[in-house]
Amino acid sequence: MTEVLAVIPARGGSKGIPRKNIRNFAGWPLIAWSIAAAKQSGSVTRVIVSTDDEQIAAVAREFGAQTPFLRPSELAQDHSTDLALFEHALKWLAEHEGYQPDVVLQLRPTSPLRPRGLLDEAVRILLAHPDADSVRGVVPAGQKPHKMWRITGDNGPMQPLLEAPGIPEPYNAPRQALPPVYWQTGHIDAIRPAVILEGGSMSGGVIYPLIIDPRYTVDIDNLQDWARYEHLVSLGGLEVVTPGRAPREMPEKIEMVIFDFDGVITDNLVWTDQDGRETVASSRSDGMMTRQLREAGIEGLVLSSETNPVVAARAKKMGLEAISGIGIHAKGEKMREVLAQKKIKAENVIYVGNDLNDLPCFEIAGWAVAVADAYPEVLRAADFVLSKTGGHGAVRELCEMVLRKLDPKGLKDP
Repeated sequence: MTEVLAVIPARGGSKGIPRKNIRNFAGWPLIAWSIAAAKQSGSVTRVIVSTDDEQIAAVAREFGAQTPFLRPSELAQDHSTDLALFEHALKWLAEHEGYQPDVVLQLRPTSPLRPRGLLDEAVRILLAHPDADSVRGVVPAGQKPHKMWRITGDNGPMQPLLEAPGIPEPYNAPRQALPPVYWQTGHIDAIRPAVILEGGSMSGGVIYPLIIDPRYTVDIDNLQDWARYEHLVSLGGLEVVTPGRAPREMPEKIEMVIFDFDGVITDNLVWTDQDGRETVASSRSDGMMTRQLREAGIEGLVLSSETNPVVAARAKKMGLEAISGIGIHAKGEKMREVLAQKKIKAENVIYVGNDLNDLPCFEIAGWAVAVADAYPEVLRAADFVLSKTGGHGAVRELCEMVLRKLDPKGLKDP
């Protein structure tokens, strides 16, 4: 049996995004995505996280990785190299456990979106080529380096960065006529351990490519990257390895949309006066879309544990049926009861929620949707995460998605 070790480097001192390796990305700690890729691989036999941080180590263990050591702080600085930390990991495992893998994989947490089978394919390519020192994930480059330049001095002429055999002046040639080039990503490196320990290299001289669909190109360096790629995950359409179950697509047939009240129709805040009267806030624009939903033949329902009569009042204004005052742990039972009475199949129902008592309804519905500011456990369980927060257009966003699915050109201008 081939022993394949997956190593996930995750230092604690990230400055661009503090604590990024355990910050929630699309509902899960960022590092959990790389651990899941390794755990779900058919080739990987062991998964470890190399970190200098106790908290990161604890999160890694929670998701199934091993943390047999803490990396020395001198190997967790801004300018620390991959080679140094991999040398440390392999030597530590050999000296303390007598463990020597046949293949070592590097999985960078900042490239969390990996297609299924990626790790297995990297191992297959490496083992199929005895001359290979390593396999590296690459994507087609977005820019041609043949159209790039070197500037050698303040007053000197430019020099082309690359030449293209058989193509004079490649910087003037059509892009399609130039040789294909590829950009390395952080998704996967498969390396023979001797290359690291004896050759002092993370790749060696013979590197085979694993070409990855460029749609999976994700490298998170800042918060703008973070938001953009979370949105990419929520849009769906990519077959990615996830820490939880694979998200489902919106049902082809939709008979009902069920909304939680607090935190979905409202912003989850409440104003209370000296007499105990409560007031909540919601978005007027949501009501415009819920009416269109009913006109399209889709029932809408508000299901809430809240006892305040504002639930029924606001639901009526939005053209929705309302059931409120449900026991905090009974929302799932009530949802099943309603669907049975109305003879609606659960697989044709969308449920929108934000809090822990919505999770039983998520399990029943054919498509579970969370608002952007839902609790982490809810974000993890959702099939789709809206870009809007509760009380600030989340309901409208969901309605517009459903209406566009029914008729891409038929969404009315309210």
